[in-house]
Amino acid sequence: MMIPERPALERRVLDALEINAGTTQTQPGRLPVVLGGCGTGRTSLLLRLRDLVGRNAAQYVDIERIATTPERFLKALHESSPFPVQAPQAAGNGEHGPRESFTTALAFLSQARGTTGGPVTFLLDEFLELRTFESFPGLRTVLRDLIAALAVSPNRFVLTSRYTARAHRLLRDAPARFEILPATPLSAAEVRATLTGGIDGGTFKDEDEEHAREDLARLVHALSDGRPAYARMIAEAATAVATRGAADPVSALCALLAPGAPLAAACRYCYELRLHRARGYGALKAILDVLAEQEPLTLTEIALRLRRTPGSTKDYLSWLEDVDLITSRQKRYSFSDPLLRVWVRLHCRPMPPSDEDIAREVHGYVMGRLPANEPALALAGAPRAAAGEKSWGIIEID
Repeated sequence: MMIPERPALERRVLDALEINAGTTQTQPGRLPVVLGGCGTGRTSLLLRLRDLVGRNAAQYVDIERIATTPERFLKALHESSPFPVQAPQAAGNGEHGPRESFTTALAFLSQARGTTGGPVTFLLDEFLELRTFESFPGLRTVLRDLIAALAVSPNRFVLTSRYTARAHRLLRDAPARFEILPATPLSAAEVRATLTGGIDGGTFKDEDEEHAREDLARLVHALSDGRPAYARMIAEAATAVATRGAADPVSALCALLAPGAPLAAACRYCYELRLHRARGYGALKAILDVLAEQEPLTLTEIALRLRRTPGSTKDYLSWLEDVDLITSRQKRYSFSDPLLRVWVRLHCRPMPPSDEDIAREVHGYVMGRLPANEPALALAGAPRAAAGEKSWGIIEID
C-alpha cells in the first residue's frame, strides 16, 4: 500500500495558493495553515506539493529538525535552498547574533526570488517549533514576528503543525490572508484508492476480489480512524500476515500494537512528544490513565478518580487540550486519538502486555469502531464458518 494521498486537501491548498497544478506563474493568494495530529499526512502533503509546484520553485523546510539556534537555523535554511542567497551583512564584530540571524531568516523567507526573478513557495513543516528561539535574547515574539513577515510577503507559504489548539490561539488575530485547513480523516473511498493489486494472492475471481477489497478498505478505515499513517500500517500488515488466502486487518492490528511494533512505537512517540511539550508531566499521565479506563468523563468525575481538587484538575485538563491529547465535547473529556487510548491501556502498566491482553483490547476497540448498522463482530479463534464470515479473522455473531 502506498502512502495515502489527500486529493481533496491538496486541492484546497492549491486553491488557497491560487496555483493550478503544473504551473508556477501566480500572484500570492491566501496562506494555508494545515493542522492535524500525528499520522495525518501533513509532511507527505508538503512533499507532494513540492513536486507539484517544482523543486526549483518551492523549498520544503522541516523546522522541527533545524530549530536549534537562530544562527544554525539560518545556515541550514540557506544551504538547503534552491533559491539564490545573498550573503547577509554581519554585525560590527563580524558575527551574527540570535536576533540578527532570525531577522535575516525572515528577510530571506519574505524576499527570496526564483531563478526567473518571480515569487517562490516555502513549505514550512511544524512552524510552531520556532518557539524554541524564544529563550534567546530579543526573540520573545518569534512566532508573531513570523506571522507579520509572511502576511506582507509576495511569496507563497504553506504552514503545518500538529498542535491544533496552539495554532488556533496564535492565529486568532492574524491577518485575513491566513486560512486554517484541518487535515481531516481519510474517507473510506480514499483508503480504498490506496489498496492496489491483489489482496488475496490471486485466489479470488475479479468480482470476489473487488468485494474483498471493499470490505478490507471499510475495516481499515474504521480501525485507523481515517489517519493515513495508521491506515498504511494496518493495510500493509494485513496483507503481509494474510491467512487462509485473505488479508486480516484485525490480526494485523494486534501485531502492530505488540511491544516494539511499528504502531506501538508511533503511539509512544506521539504520547511522549506531546506530554513533554505540556506542563505537569506526571499528573497529565495520570489523567490519561483515568480516561483510558473510561471515557468520556466530566471534570468532577476525573477529579474524584485523580483525588485532586476540581480547580487543579481543570488546569491539568487545559494543559492536555493545549497539546491536543484530549478533546472536550459537552463538558465531557476523551482521547483525541482512539488508537492512542488503546496503546495507553496496553502499555502504561507495570508489565508488557501479553498476546491475550492485546487481543482483548483490540477486540473491544473493533467492536466500538464498527458502524452501528453493522452486525456484531468478534475476534475469531474458531474455524471458519460455512457462511457469515468475512475474509479477515473475525466472525459475525447473532
